[in-house]
Amino acid sequence: MNVVTLYRPVGKAELDLVEALQFRAFPPRLPGQPIFYPVLNETYAVQIARDWNARETDGSGYVTRFDVDAAFLARYDVEQVGGREHLEYWIPAEDLDAFNAHIVGPIEVVHSFVAAID
Repeated sequence: MNVVTLYRPVGKAELDLVEALQFRAFPPRLPGQPIFYPVLNETYAVQIARDWNARETDGSGYVTRFDVDAAFLARYDVEQVGGREHLEYWIPAEDLDAFNAHIVGPIEVVHSFVAAID
């Protein structure tokens, strides 16, 4: 099976939910969150976790890394949302269960950030 390695920047609350799912799936989207957006490169994920999650949420940000079945991902387009390294998949919330079913192996935490206190 061919896989694609993806990254997901998360805050502490989402990480706790991933842990509750035994690092095998991502939790359902909240109301008002119609898209789940894993990103294609670690640098972009670090930017979001460090510069947004850690500063704008609860003071911490994490980067998760996981593999997804490439054949499943082929049904989605890659979206460029800024510079050339800002690449994401936009997975509709109603497709998240199917997406989770195509994660291969565990979801790993590869970076963590804590916001500096001013």
